[in-house]
Amino acid sequence: MIKKILKYLGIILLLAIAYIAYTTYPKLDIVSGFSSKSVASHLFIAERSQEYTELEDNDVPSMNLATNIVDISSKSVSSSALKIKTRKAIYRDGVGVALVPVYANEKDISRLKPNRNKVKTNLPYPYGNLAQKDTVFQNIDYTKLKESVHNAFVDTEANQKKTRSVLVIYKDQIIAEEYIDDFNENSMILGWSMAKSITSGVLGVMEKQGLVSLDQTNLFEAWSEDVRKNITLRNLLNMNSGLQWEENYTKICDATKMLFIDANMTKIQLEKPLTGTPNESWNYSSGTTNLLSGYIRNQFNTHQEYLDFWYTELVDKIGMHSMLIETDFSGHYVGSSYAWATTRDWAKFGLLYLHNGNWNGEQLINQSWVDFSRSPTNGSNGVYGGHFWLNAEGKYPNVPTDLFSLNGYQGQYVFIIPSKELVIVRTGLYENPSFNVNEFLKEIIASINYE
Repeated sequence: MIKKILKYLGIILLLAIAYIAYTTYPKLDIVSGFSSKSVASHLFIAERSQEYTELEDNDVPSMNLATNIVDISSKSVSSSALKIKTRKAIYRDGVGVALVPVYANEKDISRLKPNRNKVKTNLPYPYGNLAQKDTVFQNIDYTKLKESVHNAFVDTEANQKKTRSVLVIYKDQIIAEEYIDDFNENSMILGWSMAKSITSGVLGVMEKQGLVSLDQTNLFEAWSEDVRKNITLRNLLNMNSGLQWEENYTKICDATKMLFIDANMTKIQLEKPLTGTPNESWNYSSGTTNLLSGYIRNQFNTHQEYLDFWYTELVDKIGMHSMLIETDFSGHYVGSSYAWATTRDWAKFGLLYLHNGNWNGEQLINQSWVDFSRSPTNGSNGVYGGHFWLNAEGKYPNVPTDLFSLNGYQGQYVFIIPSKELVIVRTGLYENPSFNVNEFLKEIIASINYE
């Protein structure tokens, strides 16, 4: 009898081990991939220590399974998950960090980088590099404003806010700015999905230059023989193309495969079938944004032209000289997720859209494109436009409904409120609702008298 019991227990144990292996083993690629990429990018781009990144930015489920080893000489990080799955991330000058796919030779990693034009101008911020003009607005209660901004940093045991920076710009003037310890105006911040709006901005510049149009079809040769040829650029920017996609970071899905396994992130959405109806099937998709990055690449004869355009015609044009947009293993911009910049430079992009695509007198993006970007997408319940998030139906009840914003994982935000002449940047590690966006914005707006 005892032998039978032991036998059954042994079978149960083996089944349990097999189940754990079956469900956990594939995830180890994601764990080791995320960990190595994160540590490498924060170390070699933001110059933040391995220890800090592991404690703060990697404080997400399952990341404690990874052990990271930094190689300063090769500017790489190798991460091992449970000593079973090891992934390597490599830094390249000018284009940041890329993961080495499990099936690839690291020697094949793309190291082609964009040409930059970081010309400093003798103008005050935001249009130049000099200190801004000392302006005091009579309609601002500066004490109340300072308190409102500082409240974004005040943690309690029951409510951790994890804010890193807040910048408030009113009528093109910085009226409030605060950082946590060891962060300042020169600290590089990963915007995560705020990069999606940068990708949209690049397409906006291309539209202004007559290179693309919102309602064009036949976007990819691979779609020429099926119904996907009818998908428009507008549909992709609105995330209502009807293409199949799963974005769920708690599991292995299309999004995690793309970010942590694929060598060329522009292809995975390209190969998906149509499962919905274009213009009627809103579905948030990072794959769509990287597909757009691939579409942008296809508009240029050479890869160098593609890399240069993002900076020469937009990023460096508006003085976002700190910005670095990372490319994947194949050399394509990861337009969905991997753009870095200082808080002040993130604000400049918001100002470009606040001023309807005009930068200090030069129209870089048509106002019609900006209007499209902040118009609700069908099926999104008023929360999404052309690669921007919206407040059109009052998601934030105490904030004007004309607000539109760049939003990123872990609470990166650039809020643009045209009716209040405001651009507000908040970066951190907690997002809405853990970080109460409505209260944060309401308090700041209340410190300014608009009567």
